[in-house]
Amino acid sequence: MQAVDVVVVGGGVVGTATAMALLERNPGLTVSVLEKEKRLAMHQTGHNSGVIHSGLYYRPGSLKASTCKSGRDALYRFCEEHGIAHERCGKIVVATRDDEIAALDALEQRGRENGLDGLVRLDGAELRRHEPHTAGISGLFVPQTGIVDYSVVTEAYADVIRALGGLVLLNCKVERVTRQKEGVVLGTSQGKLSCRFLINCAGLQCDILARLCGFETGVRIIPFRGEYYLVDPLRRGLVKNLIYPVPDPAFPFLGLHFTRLIGGELEAGPNAVLSFRREGYERMSFSLRDTLEMFGFAGFRKLARRYWRTGIQEYRRSFSKRLFVADLKRLVPELLAEDVTPGGAGIRAQAVDSEGRLLDDFCIVADDRMIHLLNAPSPAATASISIGREIAEHAAKHFKFNAS
Repeated sequence: MQAVDVVVVGGGVVGTATAMALLERNPGLTVSVLEKEKRLAMHQTGHNSGVIHSGLYYRPGSLKASTCKSGRDALYRFCEEHGIAHERCGKIVVATRDDEIAALDALEQRGRENGLDGLVRLDGAELRRHEPHTAGISGLFVPQTGIVDYSVVTEAYADVIRALGGLVLLNCKVERVTRQKEGVVLGTSQGKLSCRFLINCAGLQCDILARLCGFETGVRIIPFRGEYYLVDPLRRGLVKNLIYPVPDPAFPFLGLHFTRLIGGELEAGPNAVLSFRREGYERMSFSLRDTLEMFGFAGFRKLARRYWRTGIQEYRRSFSKRLFVADLKRLVPELLAEDVTPGGAGIRAQAVDSEGRLLDDFCIVADDRMIHLLNAPSPAATASISIGREIAEHAAKHFKFNAS
């Protein structure tokens, strides 16, 4: 049976960033990252739109706000140091109706409270100087936003882990967890592994792993699928960089937007539809186990009663290209249905509490043997280096190893 100091479960961008932070902070520590898939970054990390978020949207003083700001800057430095293709291109947030102006004002104020320098308020003419084909009556230019491929970033984190003496184990699914006096024994698909401490960065499976560890958290991950369309290469000139709507403050989703990818492609989306499978990237994906568990959770039922009308509208848009494009045309009126074809999809691992509330901030809980990251949706990829350092700080406080 292999034995290490720390096991990090989850080979996405946050899990690998956490292992990297632990090794950088604690030379000589033995750390293994366990990933159940055949390669890293196969779920949330590898299915997002590659945006490096500015920190515009998050409540001042929250963990999201602080780690997004510091993590964004750290990510830009990491990409430069490791030769990872990226671009700090900026984005515009566009108000298309009079009733969105107050929300845009509030967003601008929040951005300034979060330390975003260089925000520029735009009138309609100035909007079109940034994005000639967009429509709107007012906008906000956010220069800190950028683009990158997070799968490439994750592989680079893994290279650092290996260089610092850590291990990255693929095809290694945790099936059993047994606490013992001196540590934790994991039953995995590759055999037993013992560790002194366990860190759960399992994303879509984090609440299941927490319960497997005997941790009853009171929250469940509810998966929301975000579907994208790809804009035809001949029509990519409709968007220069990134165009976002003013978001609905009642939800953590940012609305349908346009994102230029680091490879040159142009994506439009995502929506936010309830998924009946945690790792269900197709419209008809279904898992009986995941569905029964979701409907058996009182918090989900309360959430569904509160927002069922919104959910139905999202499903209508999911199955109707016409409705999807109609919403996109609010931002870029020249876009036509024939300009877009179905693209990929991602799953947002959104934590919901027993009262049916969508957890707004990142959520980290710990004891003397384990740390569980229980809510890490966007902007977790942007903030990954800072989240990793935050978890390493928790480890220094809760675990019995010396931190330099």
